[in-house]
Amino acid sequence: MNRITAEKRSITVSNEICVTVDPGICGFACVIRASKIEKRRVRIHIAESDCKQIRQLSAKLQEITLKELFMPMTRNPVYQCAENSGCHGTCVIPAAVLKAAEAALEMALPKNVCIRFQTSG
Repeated sequence: MNRITAEKRSITVSNEICVTVDPGICGFACVIRASKIEKRRVRIHIAESDCKQIRQLSAKLQEITLKELFMPMTRNPVYQCAENSGCHGTCVIPAAVLKAAEAALEMALPKNVCIRFQTSG
């Protein structure tokens, strides 16, 4: 990357989305920050997690593009990084990363997501 591109990228941050995720029984909550750095590119930062796999995911996943955001799950770089980091298949953090990126790119409004278990009977 040349110096002009680097300078442009550093000053085009215009929108940051912050998501706090409580992933459930594992107890390894985290904070995801997604910052729009270009028209179709988002910087991802995952912090405050004691989960080894999520820390590895954070190190591997620095940015996501609009095109990557809408890739099928089997080719999506977020899910590929999660798999390579050893994340459990039901970990909600990768989906939360995609939701944060989508909101940072102004492709969706930031809206809370919830999974509730109900007793049957």
